[in-house]
Amino acid sequence: MTAITAMEAIKRGLAGHCPSCGKGRIFGKWLKVNDACPDCGEPLHHHRADDFPAYIVVLISGHIIVPLMIYFERAYSPAYLTHMLIWIPLSMLICMVLLQPVKGAVVGVQWQMGLHGFSPAKDKRDKRDNRETPP
Repeated sequence: MTAITAMEAIKRGLAGHCPSCGKGRIFGKWLKVNDACPDCGEPLHHHRADDFPAYIVVLISGHIIVPLMIYFERAYSPAYLTHMLIWIPLSMLICMVLLQPVKGAVVGVQWQMGLHGFSPAKDKRDKRDNRETPP
């Protein structure tokens, strides 16, 4: 078994899968992380994603919405009500779509790096990986 890179943990988290096995679902509900992976049993309750996924989602959505708003304002000069009817729902939709994958990616990175309560599991993985690596 090879070591799981940070990029692999991010990909698995973005897909909503366990960062350890890549098969089990990381979320029990929309944003509620399972206490453990239903497939491999890897503990996931240690995560401390808190508000960081929301900050990332706002950063991403802002980089999508703001250029579009500027373009439409310069090209069409719509009324303010039109702006509100377009950009508020679109902003909410983008944020809702991105929040779960981004939170999964953050939990995956925390797991891979051994942050917070994930450090004992990372130490165990590192020892296992070092034993498997030929000299």
